[in-house]
Parts: sequence; C-alpha cells; structure tokens
Amino acid sequence: MPATLESLGIDKMSIDERLVLAEDIYESIEEERKRSDLPPEFLAELRRRVADADANPDDCVPWETVRDEALARMSKP
Repeated sequence: MPATLESLGIDKMSIDERLVLAEDIYESIEEERKRSDLPPEFLAELRRRVADADANPDDCVPWETVRDEALARMSKP
C-alpha cells in the first residue's frame, strides 16, 4: 500500500512544517539527481539556467502561461 498524506500524518502538519518537509524532499531528490548518469554538459546547462532564473526572476514566465499559450497554439487549425 503506497504512503498517503494521512498515513504519514502529513495532513496534520502546519503549512510551514509541510513546506519545510517539501523542501527537504526536493533537496533529497536533487542530491540523487546529481549522482545520476546525466552528461556533465547537460548538468552544466541546467545549473546555468537555474542561476539565470535566480538572477533574473522577472524574466521568468509562469508555467500556467506557457501551458495556456501552447494549448492555444495546438487548437488553431
């Protein structure tokens, strides 16, 4: 049986506690990805893009906007 929010007690945590937990989970995944078999040039490009996004947050386009524009393009004849 897969773990659920309820079975792990996460649903009883405060929002701040859940955010910290989510960040910890994300960081653990990120650490595992660093040990993956991705080519060094691919990892370097990812790091460059993250650094660029961090340095220029106003240049980023929200995922919802990208998705909506892509779906609109796909629905055109």
